[in-house]
This record gives sequence, structure tokens and C-alpha cells, in this order.
Amino acid sequence: MKKVLIMIGAGIETIPAITKAKEMGIHVVATDLNPDAPGFAHADEAVIGCVYTPEKTVAALKKWAEKGVKPNGVMCVAVDAPHTVAAVAKMFGLRAVSTETAALATDKLAMKDCFKAKGIPIPWYSQISSGSELKEIFLERQETLVIKPVDSRGARGVLQLEYNLENMPDYDWAFNYSQNESPTNRVMVESYLDGPQVSTEGFVVGGKSYTPGFSDRNYEFLDKFAPHIIENGGQLPSFLPYDIQMAVKDLSGKAAIALGISHGVAKGDMVVHNGKPYVIEMAARLSGGYFCSHEIPWNTGVDFVGIAIRLAIGETPNPEEMIPFYQKGVAQRYLFPSEGIVTAIDGVDEAQEIEGIEMVEIRTEVGAVIPPTTNHPARAGVIIGVANTREEAVSAVEKAVNCIKITTEKS
Repeated sequence: MKKVLIMIGAGIETIPAITKAKEMGIHVVATDLNPDAPGFAHADEAVIGCVYTPEKTVAALKKWAEKGVKPNGVMCVAVDAPHTVAAVAKMFGLRAVSTETAALATDKLAMKDCFKAKGIPIPWYSQISSGSELKEIFLERQETLVIKPVDSRGARGVLQLEYNLENMPDYDWAFNYSQNESPTNRVMVESYLDGPQVSTEGFVVGGKSYTPGFSDRNYEFLDKFAPHIIENGGQLPSFLPYDIQMAVKDLSGKAAIALGISHGVAKGDMVVHNGKPYVIEMAARLSGGYFCSHEIPWNTGVDFVGIAIRLAIGETPNPEEMIPFYQKGVAQRYLFPSEGIVTAIDGVDEAQEIEGIEMVEIRTEVGAVIPPTTNHPARAGVIIGVANTREEAVSAVEKAVNCIKITTEKS
């Protein structure tokens, strides 16, 4: 009899995990609030349930289970819903992230409190309750700050406020902007630590961490989109020295374990400041942006999603399966057209023909409306290149980006 896997979320970036599980001979039940979620077309069954509301998903799956089917695992990919995974796992008696760990992973303030208590290096931080309190902290610390919602996702509501006496920010606007993206109306502020930022992704198995995923994050448009912090992709392998990479991986694993992850996946947002790694945030889920499903396998040869699926259904992979087999060059870039109505999309075929380009995904169409760019999940497309070296991959993907022209007109 086939094993049954519940996939929380059925968005476009979850499709590779759904298809991977099916290739492994697993029966996939996908849940999503959107009845037209693209992942439903690839799953064996579809269940309507809100990804971010655990009780609604649990209720929907209870009804689904009335036919006598018991799942073997539950997971989420490219959707920040470990709390829903934890609730479903608890209901069915499955091995997954705990309710307590999921709560820490989806509450940035509680996460930072946990890290501080356990000695994990993090930026200075504080909860704030008003624009005036933000102003007091800003003037007291006299440094660049990051303001963010305590419990949002995808850089929504996140702002970088530069300390500049000649051009001080609108504190009330900044606070209200972040608060509007918080389901609980909570806002926090933290020090901006300059230095290379890194995305890590790995596993914790039997209390030991493995981190095959390691990508230098690309922020070339910080000035263009300021004060919004917009990531524009990344590249692998890292340019950082080997000893720094090992220190980042070690800290990423320690942070995952500090959150209570003992048998599962962990995604880290890290920064190397003055030669020392710090944790910005840690997620108890698989990443979006095709990092886990495409970039890590192309870069390292590690079947990342396949291993994560096996962990979710109760299996234990061998350590050697989670260690990179090689280091090939991979580069990714996002497309952020000017706001307005799309009138033309050109150059896609030419971009696809460039040597090394493995993915050109356009997420808009003529007649669609491009909103202002305020967070990186709002990207209109994704391009990924693969080559023998990092430099060759970056060159290929930048050529592809230059080929594609998404023309917009203001409405």
C-alpha cells in the first residue's frame, strides 16, 4: 500500500515537492484555501483548508480522514506554515515539528528571545509599540535599524531605516506600515548588521545538523527599492572563505536545535558581520524560491526535497546522503518590472536558449497589473542558470535577465 503524505500548501513553488513525492511512489494529499491552487493539478487529492489557520486545516483533514485513510507524514514547502504542520501531525500522531517549536519559528520576537537565552548570536532587538518609541530608539542608538512585523512572511512590512540626520524617516508611517502586516499588530526593531547575507538550508537528524544548502544572497537593488528590503536572488557556491562557511553552517545548525528541531528541516537567514556569523531568522520548513527543490540539488547533488519527504514520513536518511557530492555554479535572479499594466513581454525564447539557463519562469501576462515592489515574493519571474563555476552561472543568468523585457504602462 502506498504511503500517504499531506502537503500543506499547493502554490506554484510547492509543485516540485508534490511531483517528487509522487515519483517516490507516495500518495499526495495537498491542502490549500484556493480551490484553483496550481499544485492541486499535480496532487492525488485536494483538500480545501487555510494554510495559515491550523484549526481550519485540521477540521478539513478530519473530514477527509473519515473514509478511513491514515497519513504517514505531513510537511510544507515554500509556505511558512510549520504551525499548521504541527497541528496536523499532532492530530494524526505523526513525526513533525512540535507545536512549541512551530510557535517559536513563526514569532520573530519569541524566536529572538529563545536565541538570546541560549547564547545564539543575533542582532540587538526590541519590541516597539508606536512611532514615537521607534524614534526614541533610533535617536538613542544612532544606527541603521530594521523594522518588521513580529509574525508576517516574505519580507512583508520589513523596512530598513538609515540613520541620517539630514533625512530622518517618518517614524509613524514606518511603524504603521509594519504593524499593518502583522496579524497580531506587533512590531519589532533590530540592528542592521552589514556584511554578506547567506541563506542556509539543512536537516537535523538524531540531534546532528547537516547543512548542504548555502547561498550568497543578492541585494543589488537596496537603494532602488529603499526603504523596502528586496532580495534579488542569489548564487552558489559561496564566495566566503571555507572557515567562515563552516562557522555559518555550525551556527545555523545550533540555532535550529535551539528552536527544538530534532528531526526535520531548517532554513536560516544568516549574516556575517565583522567576520562573525549571526542569525537573523530561522524557519522550520523548506524554502521557497526553488532553493530547496532546484538550486541545492544542482549545486551539490543532494536530493534535498527527497530527503525531506523521507524525514516527513518517518524514515531516517544516511548521513552521507546529506553531504554535498560536488559544488557546481548556480545563480538565480528575480524579475521586478516597473509598476503598471503589462503591455508586452519579450525575449523569453532568447533567454531560454542561452547556454546554462535551466529555468525561465514568467509569472505575469499581458494585461496583468504589476504593483509597486515592496517585498520579494511579488516577483514577476524567476531565472536560474547552472554552470561549472559560480561566475559562469552568474554570467548566463544576467544575460537572460537582460534579454527579457516586461513593458508596463501606468494606468
